[in-house]
Amino acid sequence: MLIMKTSIISLVVAAFLSATLLAGERATLNIQADAKPIEPTRDIPVVSYADVLARATPSVVAVYTSSVIEDRRSGMTVPRGMEELFRQFGFPIPRNYGDAPRGQQQESTGVGSGVIVSTDGYIVTNHHVVTGEQGDPVDEIRVRLADDREFVAELIGSDAKTDVAVLRIEADKPLEAVTIADSELLRVGDVVFAIGNPLEIGLTATKGIVSATGRDSLNILGRGGYENFIQTDASINLGNSGGALIDAWGRLVGINTAIVSRSGGSIGIGFAIPSNMALRIARSLIESGEVPRGMLGLFPENLTPDLASAFGLASTKGALVNQVQNDSPADRAGIRHGDIITKINSVEIESAPQLRLVVSQMEPGAVVQVSLIRAGKEKILPVTLGSLSGRLATTGSSQLDGVRLQALAEVDRSEGSIPSGLAGVFVQEVAADSPYTKELVQGMVIIEVNGNFVATPDAVQAQLRTGVNTLYVWYAGNWRYLVLRLKD
Repeated sequence: MLIMKTSIISLVVAAFLSATLLAGERATLNIQADAKPIEPTRDIPVVSYADVLARATPSVVAVYTSSVIEDRRSGMTVPRGMEELFRQFGFPIPRNYGDAPRGQQQESTGVGSGVIVSTDGYIVTNHHVVTGEQGDPVDEIRVRLADDREFVAELIGSDAKTDVAVLRIEADKPLEAVTIADSELLRVGDVVFAIGNPLEIGLTATKGIVSATGRDSLNILGRGGYENFIQTDASINLGNSGGALIDAWGRLVGINTAIVSRSGGSIGIGFAIPSNMALRIARSLIESGEVPRGMLGLFPENLTPDLASAFGLASTKGALVNQVQNDSPADRAGIRHGDIITKINSVEIESAPQLRLVVSQMEPGAVVQVSLIRAGKEKILPVTLGSLSGRLATTGSSQLDGVRLQALAEVDRSEGSIPSGLAGVFVQEVAADSPYTKELVQGMVIIEVNGNFVATPDAVQAQLRTGVNTLYVWYAGNWRYLVLRLKD
């Protein structure tokens, strides 16, 4: 469960966010790094962590987002003076609509946290902190520093699949940037602190330990997300999203992101994005405006004990290849369904989610060595990775990356209760790592692309274009339009 942003309705928006990178210019991210493993030292007192927190707290900020919405009349009201109670517990504040004329615009506000990672104003936070409840852009982002100065922030970029976003503020002097540790060196049992702005009460620090690392199958980020969380029992609450998880030397090891809780409050199960992963995404967003990701072009699954036994394996480590996309990098390299992938270069693969994560963090076009087991024998195949950047396949395939299409004439209509008179192209499968998981689902029928009827996968590709595309589709008994965005 993602930490939901506290909904607040407060002030009318004074200015809209209108910040973009200067045309033709690309910035770089300058950070302070310390790659040494943590170990006991006389410089850190064991009786108090005040000096540790003093090093990191000035780098943590509160993040406020605002969106202009149309006022809609409702019979629901709250007694005057009770608005703060609603806000502190994370509930939307019902308006006393009798006080405002119909059609008046109100402001919806969310609250989160962020971490200053460079002295020139770059701030890392969560994607869900700087987007609306439906994932839509907000109209304004404001940042409040530990010294109470406030700035309107520029959204440099945001990546929903890892829940990382980058902001930038222009200050009149260098900012206090956090020192960043190598999160790969974290061990279960290391002392950590969560710093953020829970429930908008102000910057707060809580203490705990690293409970686990490499949590990758929680489905916190939804279908198509890339998870590799640090688990901690340091208290994380609403508003802590995007804040800092620091180690006992005051260095950033993670970006606090999510909790598991039935009540909405902390029960000691919190999750943070490792600093290494967050910084890699941040650099990509700053330098290129997008996050390039490698692609194998296959559909993996975890090995169960029964499957492992059937394949003659001693353990369930590895990723079983269920299906290989036609003319994909994996297909061209000779990978087949039934192969068990055990290693990518020197990285041991223990599960299907880990395979997706490892490949996604590699550059498209890179040549990797894929170690696998086929019919009990080990093989190593070189694979040139494709791209999950959102481009159409360009080598003989009529499919979108990670999407398998089929002419509806070849589909058993009874399986999806597809009307007999309906014509179009059937969405046969959408891979978990496809860029189109939010728009396309298995069982959907594409009827028109940009106003033109389509009957074959080739026709779909012929009608799609760079930029915004309008698709008319049928799914589960309903007809509707949807928007598909393709990058050049």
